[in-house]
Amino acid sequence: MATVVNRATPEVRLWQSKRILTAFNKSVTFLLLLAAALLFLLPLFWMITTSLKPKEQIFAYPLIWLPDPPQWVNYGKALNNPSFKFLLFLQNSLYYAITATIGTVISCSLVAYAFARLRWWGRDVWFAITLSTMMIPGPVVLIPLFLIFKDIGWVGTFKPLIVPAFLGSPFFIFLLRQFFLTIPMDLSDAARIDGASDWGIFWRIILPLTQPALATVALFAFLGCWNDFLGPLIFLNDGDKYTLAVGLAAFRGQYRTQWDLMMAAATVITVPIVVLFFFAQKRFIQGITLTGMKG
Repeated sequence: MATVVNRATPEVRLWQSKRILTAFNKSVTFLLLLAAALLFLLPLFWMITTSLKPKEQIFAYPLIWLPDPPQWVNYGKALNNPSFKFLLFLQNSLYYAITATIGTVISCSLVAYAFARLRWWGRDVWFAITLSTMMIPGPVVLIPLFLIFKDIGWVGTFKPLIVPAFLGSPFFIFLLRQFFLTIPMDLSDAARIDGASDWGIFWRIILPLTQPALATVALFAFLGCWNDFLGPLIFLNDGDKYTLAVGLAAFRGQYRTQWDLMMAAATVITVPIVVLFFFAQKRFIQGITLTGMKG
């Protein structure tokens, strides 16, 4: 028995050394990721703490990281300020974001289904053309779009922001197409044998299987609309139709020195998005992971 133990000792030591090395590598990786996460969270932390600071502590030197005492009244002053119509801007932002998100999901899922599951002449060529539009910078087409929307009387309304969402987005079409390609074609063929139409296959088979990808597209689209500043700034010329992003910029323009109220308003705008991401992160990560597995 002693001889067997001695022969096994080098193997055990090698296994133990590999285990220690693996644990060390994991620990170093975790610490690096933790440091990067804290670095990215620093601006958010500074915004929240500044929103609770008295005015004399905002630019104090040395820096005061935590407010003493916290000024919760800053939130009330910011949200009840007549120059920052929070409830009205919130209503406008939700209307814009929710409507445009619905349009994006519907249009992009239909186009992606046609590119991924249907066989028709010139499909790959049109898909390449669709992707090539992603290389056109947004500012290049901004002036022509403004002139077009002005001629048809849409400037000053939400139509220039919402209607294009119902015409599809190249990036989201690509994202959904790649996900649709991972679904076996046997499911569609079996449904056709049973008499299902293309619309029935899309509605009853494809969409239920692509919930993670649809959730990812919806989250991306909602975040893009919620944080959109240039679009509402260009096409909305009525202060009562401003979104939260534009309203916050106008609030900053008038109260340039009241950083405590500005940070309070910015925190109220940012926190719901952070909460939404944490609740939807499981499907978001799943959709990103499963997308692009098949070309």
